[in-house]
Amino acid sequence: MNRRCGVLGDPIAHSLSPVLHRAAYAELGLDWTYDAHRVPAGGLAAFVDGLDATWRGLSLTMPLKREALPLLDRDGDRLTDRARMAGAVNTLVLEDDGTRVGDNTDLPGAAAAIRERTSAPLASAVVLGGGATATSVGLALVDLGVRSIAVAVREEARAAETLATLRAHPAAPDVVVTSLTGGPVAADIVASTIPAAAQTPDLVARCAGVQVVFEALYDPWPTPLAASAAGSGRTLVGGLDLLVHQAAIQLEIFTGMPAPLAAMRHAGERALAARHAD
Repeated sequence: MNRRCGVLGDPIAHSLSPVLHRAAYAELGLDWTYDAHRVPAGGLAAFVDGLDATWRGLSLTMPLKREALPLLDRDGDRLTDRARMAGAVNTLVLEDDGTRVGDNTDLPGAAAAIRERTSAPLASAVVLGGGATATSVGLALVDLGVRSIAVAVREEARAAETLATLRAHPAAPDVVVTSLTGGPVAADIVASTIPAAAQTPDLVARCAGVQVVFEALYDPWPTPLAASAAGSGRTLVGGLDLLVHQAAIQLEIFTGMPAPLAAMRHAGERALAARHAD
């Protein structure tokens, strides 16, 4: 049976996920389809309930990663340990028996992306932003050995869930909250999950002493933080790195086949280059 997969979110037109997954299907010789679907907040349950047996998996992005959790409270449905720890689902697997499995490939994807670019020991981190992506990246950093995390946000209350989740990690990291408009950023790695427009010249300058920069965005590219890191020769882990690695893990979950990582990355690079050429 030809299978269907897709990425859901709002906005969604910018997503490179269809490019990556389709490239993998072509490389693997699979006659599968993967499309983007605009699903606004509050619409996930209705979308999932309307799917037929040809559907195999869904990639979830903003604002649906936390909205997926209540969908998995039926008998037989389940969350993986990493999705439960993150409190967010970016991968929804639709089993043939009707069971739904919620997973989170952002965690291992972020860890793999970082380790692809650097083997440096990482003990301290500053995470810019306090949403679902910040949570996943923060958890990935703890898995890599980070034991001290400062979450930099404009309003502490909006990061309450992220702070609680990071503090609940079994490794018991020291997690503090700080202001995006504070003093110099000092850590082994800075991870940005904030919009490019929020990366002010002052913020970029305060991050200039951090040797490893993780930028979760891939479009627009480069962001001010990414441009600063690349221009100074510091280690830069980009949003495309994260996207490719988490998508590769998703693909393996959906298909049961090894992901053609190089083909997926090449397709993503081509697509981004075409956008910038326009």
